[in-house]
Parts: sequence; structure tokens; C-alpha cells
Amino acid sequence: MKTVVRYALPILLCFGVGLSASYFQSDSIATWYPTLNKSALTPPNAAFPIAWSLIYVCMGLSLGRLIGGCRDKILLGLWGVQLVMNFAWSLLFFTFRNPLWGLVDILLLDVAVAVYIRGAYRTDKAAAWLFAPYFLWLLLATYLNGYVYLYN
Repeated sequence: MKTVVRYALPILLCFGVGLSASYFQSDSIATWYPTLNKSALTPPNAAFPIAWSLIYVCMGLSLGRLIGGCRDKILLGLWGVQLVMNFAWSLLFFTFRNPLWGLVDILLLDVAVAVYIRGAYRTDKAAAWLFAPYFLWLLLATYLNGYVYLYN
């Protein structure tokens, strides 16, 4: 039972943060975002909930793997910091409709996730690899955020 909780709680936390962010950004997604000049590489709207659902599961599994055997409190804290930064990006970009501050946040988030992956790799390679889809999605999101900033 402890193992199930160790994995389930981080996954539920990720989904909770994601659902909270979607609540705050829903108005901007409906009214502001469609009016923006976006890159041709922007995925269709239907891709976002699918991608984020898979990413949240991987993020939670990554932390679950580390909770059991990782003594590096900084690494565990970094997981939490990146989740807060992820939530903050939604607020900055969508709720406050500020692509510049969103870009600043997501660039810092890219660094935080890269540092987490590097640290996790030393402790549990699978925990690090579970963050790879997230990091790749973030790199795409960083490009898309930069595009919106530059062309709007």
C-alpha cells in the first residue's frame, strides 16, 4: 500500500496543479489566445490535454521513484519548485496575458527541469528518463512562447 501511495500522491498533485491552472487560464484560452499570431508548429488544441496527462503521470512516477530511496532533499525540493514554476507560467502567460514574463518563467523552468534530470540520473536513471517527455514538451513550449512574444 505504501508503494501505491508513494506513486499516486505525486501524480494526483500534478493533476491538481494542472486542473487549477486550467481554471485560471480558461478565459484567456477562449478569448485571447485564439487572436494571437502563432507558429505553424503550434499543436492542435486537442493535443494539449493528452500531452499534459501523459506528462503529469511521468512527473509523478519520477518523484515516486525518488521518494523511496533518494536522500537528496535538494533534488526532491527541485521537483516541487519546477511544479510551482510550471503553474506560474500558466498564470503569467495566460491569466496575465504576458508572453514576456511567461518566457522568462519558462526559460528558468527549462533550466530547473534540466538540473532535476541531471540530479535524478545519478540516483535513479528511470526517474530521470521519466522527465524526458516533459523536457521535450517544454522546449517546444519555450519556442512557441518566444514566437508569441516576438510576433504579437
